Amino acid sequence: MQTRRDFHKLTLGALAGSSLLLAKPNSVVNGVQIGAQSYSFRTMPLDDAIKAMVAIGLSECELYSGHVEPAGLDRAALRKWRETVDLGHFHKIDAKFKTAGVKLYAYNYSFRPDFTEAEIQRGFDMTKALGAKYITASSTVPMGEKIFPYCEKNGIPVAFHGHSRMTEGEFASPESFAKAMQGRSKWIKINLDIGHFWAAGFDPVDFLDKHHADIVTIHVKDRKRNQGDNMPFGEGDTPIGPVLKLLREKKYRIPANIEYEYNGAGDPQTEVAKCYEYCRKQLA
Repeated sequence: MQTRRDFHKLTLGALAGSSLLLAKPNSVVNGVQIGAQSYSFRTMPLDDAIKAMVAIGLSECELYSGHVEPAGLDRAALRKWRETVDLGHFHKIDAKFKTAGVKLYAYNYSFRPDFTEAEIQRGFDMTKALGAKYITASSTVPMGEKIFPYCEKNGIPVAFHGHSRMTEGEFASPESFAKAMQGRSKWIKINLDIGHFWAAGFDPVDFLDKHHADIVTIHVKDRKRNQGDNMPFGEGDTPIGPVLKLLREKKYRIPANIEYEYNGAGDPQTEVAKCYEYCRKQLA
């Protein structure tokens, strides 16, 4: 016969088991938030990408628009979709991240010079519907001036992503970021890709220390100097360790998001897990 005490023990055991099943990921390592740009899982549908992040243990994400938008549309069709899609689509995505326990920190919506005003505004509407704090964007320097009024209107900063291409109008050098932010630094911010920045010939550690107030997210990748290749973490010469340690020591609350772009032998989940373990070791 089952006693009240036996029932109580069984109930506690069931609750303990369910709490383990519902355990959420936590990838804050010694005070540094490690996360992922979901572009790292670009070969996976969004649901599988979220599952992979949880399996790895990553608790923060910058969401790649390719995981949100329908594939295979031409430019005109994609524009129409952006301008007319029901924002409930984005509320559902927000709910998926919340259920998984992964913080959706920023939406990667890359403004291009041919965007219509409606297409620009919809990027902010989408970001609000996702519950994200920032927009990150691969774009051009002149777009900073064009985007600025939308940032003010919507109360959402846009952080421009740098590449290593040293051409006119591209975000790459410290001066290119400074030009876009001039007089607009409350709303125009920086998404510092330390691999691209290093490959272009600049020091991401020094830049981070001097401009941390304007950097809202970091992309972590390993590249060789002088426009070198993307490499597995630890095989390039990008100062990943010093960047992460600076975040830890100075308590800069800037997410460091893994962006897997090298040609790995494994699937994205396997390779991103390797990248995460490398970051963890740097912060040990």
